[in-house]
Amino acid sequence: MSVHTVICGLGACLPERVVTNADLAARLDTSDDWIRTRTGIHRRRVVEPGTSTGDLAVSAGLAAMESGGLEADFVLLATTTPDRPCPATAPEVAHRLGLEEVPAVDVAAVCSGFVYALALADALLKAGTCERPLVIGAEVYTSIIDPQDRDTAVIFGDGAGAVLLRRGRRGEPGAVRAVDLGSAGAGSDLITVAVGGSRHPGRDEEVPPEQRYFRMQGREVYRQAIHRMTVSARSVLDRAGWQPPTVRAFIGHQANQRILDSVSDRLGIAARYRYGNIAEVGNTAAASIPLALADAAADGRIRPGSPTVLTAFGGGLTWGSAAVTWPDAVPVYLPPKTPTACRGPQPADESVPAQRNPLPWRLPASIESPQVP
Repeated sequence: MSVHTVICGLGACLPERVVTNADLAARLDTSDDWIRTRTGIHRRRVVEPGTSTGDLAVSAGLAAMESGGLEADFVLLATTTPDRPCPATAPEVAHRLGLEEVPAVDVAAVCSGFVYALALADALLKAGTCERPLVIGAEVYTSIIDPQDRDTAVIFGDGAGAVLLRRGRRGEPGAVRAVDLGSAGAGSDLITVAVGGSRHPGRDEEVPPEQRYFRMQGREVYRQAIHRMTVSARSVLDRAGWQPPTVRAFIGHQANQRILDSVSDRLGIAARYRYGNIAEVGNTAAASIPLALADAAADGRIRPGSPTVLTAFGGGLTWGSAAVTWPDAVPVYLPPKTPTACRGPQPADESVPAQRNPLPWRLPASIESPQVP
């Protein structure tokens, strides 16, 4: 019998601090209406000083393992904002999760990172390298965003989401049926943080803000994202043997509501089957798909086993999609762990009691999902 990868646990973590469009409007010479109509975002979450990507990742990982009822034996952390340039953040996250000596690695594919890590975990499990991989997407994007740049400061937020995987059967809810990955390095300058790597270390010289912070060429990124996500999603639908009208859940990387609607329109997926939480949490990059998965699962409207498409696009350029059946898992939420600065790693048993459905950032019933032209 062939081996299949099954999503069995869903975890989520968001900072408590909420930043609304109104909070940004005066400082950035913009308005709530301008932000909502162009992005679909109402508010986003931001970490408190001293809270790192690893802190969020630990909470999301603990939550996913509690949801799945299993202990992971491999950790893949998708992030663009690691705690330090060296070493990778994943090994310390694994240690803090109580997973001593398990393999742990960072995956750097920007906003496509979660799908890349999911595909890698699927391959590792099928190869027999592990049996219960934990895939975490975690970001503190506010650490690389220019607070005065209207084009990016209104879009990004901080957060972490995770899925726990196990061996299972093809017909089970949560089964990974197909994956598709791609890249186009010719477009590497479209989304960048120019300084901080070996090409431009930026050690002593005065570094201008446009090189120190995250920058993207929005118009071309918009065009590329729609094209790449559409083609990639079609590929996994073909590999899974599904027709678009059979899809019952579409979750794209929560970059921009207009991008998400354009992709799903081109695929022919009805609006009622599109799920996301961009209005409430903004673009959390590699964390956005697992956070949206947890949010939709908490809603309880999707039947386990339903055909589901995940798709993402990010810097690199990178993109990826996965066809999965909707998991039969109850999401677990944990608030961020206490910051670890100057205190060393914390053992997993110090976790705060988990909260279950509904997740605490759910869109209030009085607020409708944004209608973006």
